[in-house]
Amino acid sequence: MGTPRKAAFYLRTALITIFVLFIAGYAFYQSKNLREGPLLMVDTPLNGSLATTSLITIAGTAKNITAISLNGRAIYVDETGHFDEKLLLSYGYNIITLSAKDKFGRSVSKKLELVYK
Repeated sequence: MGTPRKAAFYLRTALITIFVLFIAGYAFYQSKNLREGPLLMVDTPLNGSLATTSLITIAGTAKNITAISLNGRAIYVDETGHFDEKLLLSYGYNIITLSAKDKFGRSVSKKLELVYK
């Protein structure tokens, strides 16, 4: 009579352990946004490129952010985190700064250096 009770105890312990490990793994996966901080990716233009027109489009994606700015001016992202802003370049060497911040105060910046001829 002791063997079925032991088997039931071990089975219940194993199932509880698996359940707890599953919950812990899922919580770790969901917390990746907290661990990563803000992400900022610029698709166009490429850093160091030569522009042939003064009006350019700066496009990219931002994730895990609450605020984003282009040269200190607030810009907006769509539901997927995509941004698409037009900017007028000065003749010669231009430095463009994109900055993003998350809800925990962490920030990230990208600097683009472009030449307009």
